[in-house]
Amino acid sequence: MDYKEHVEQVVSTAQFGDLIEFSYPVGYSHWGVYDGDGYIIHFAVADESQVTSTFRNCLQTIFPICGDLLLGETKIRRQLLSEVNVPKGARVSVSNNRHALEPSPVDEIRKRRDALLDKEFTYKLFTHNCEHFATFVRSGKAMCNQIPGKPKNKECVESTESFSYLVPSS
Repeated sequence: MDYKEHVEQVVSTAQFGDLIEFSYPVGYSHWGVYDGDGYIIHFAVADESQVTSTFRNCLQTIFPICGDLLLGETKIRRQLLSEVNVPKGARVSVSNNRHALEPSPVDEIRKRRDALLDKEFTYKLFTHNCEHFATFVRSGKAMCNQIPGKPKNKECVESTESFSYLVPSS
């Protein structure tokens, strides 16, 4: 199945709040949260000008797992799943079972999504990355299970606090 078919399959089965995983051929993944109607909320580059886009594409060709990250600042964007820039050979899937977390009620997921959408963040591989963001939006706890040598299913309190600070209390 090619990438376009993976995207079509995900869009046809995903539900609001599902964790979407873009598995890269080099063993790492990019994460986001399904927002319905074929859209995902995820860490993306902060500035999508033509120059930045061209530079990003070049970086991603050279460094397929982290081309976007080398630009430093990221922005939480709502983007069509089919338009997310991924390296050749990437697969996309619904991956709700990769973390030991219960999903929050839909209204809480929406509240976190709305509070974080269009916010800019400095990407920090070990403490504030796309997987931390996605798990926080879905469950209220930031977690990343793909960092070598780090315990699995352990909340990253620093990231949870950073995101929580921007979400209004009920």
